[in-house]
Amino acid sequence: MATTRTATTHWEGNLLQGKGTVALDSSKAGTFDVSWPARIDKPNGVTSPEELIAAAHSACYSMALSHGLAEQGHNIEDIDTEADVTFQLGEGITAIALTVKARVPGLSEADFQAAALDAKANCPVSQALTGVKNITLTAELI
Repeated sequence: MATTRTATTHWEGNLLQGKGTVALDSSKAGTFDVSWPARIDKPNGVTSPEELIAAAHSACYSMALSHGLAEQGHNIEDIDTEADVTFQLGEGITAIALTVKARVPGLSEADFQAAALDAKANCPVSQALTGVKNITLTAELI
């Protein structure tokens, strides 16, 4: 089954002084201000494409890890994933660092690390971001 999700952006002005809004159309979850300064300076309540990618990646990764662990018969208490997306002026997105902490009673550290790496490889957003050469993972079972 294929599913399509839609977001739209309205932009006004040039790149450096302009501003826009990103709307999450499919879910109607909200509209967010976006600007160039949010990409290279302090966000000040305005988002950037990189932050939106970080949100998508952390959510997708958590879901993939949860699914993989459940498929192995584990009961997941919780998973917290942070995605740090690095934007380098003139180079684009140069790195993504995933950091995950999970509580999964009875799971060995070795099995957790294997599941964490599998989720990184098989999360659809990770797969979509294969052009980013440096995607790292730090996984902690707590």
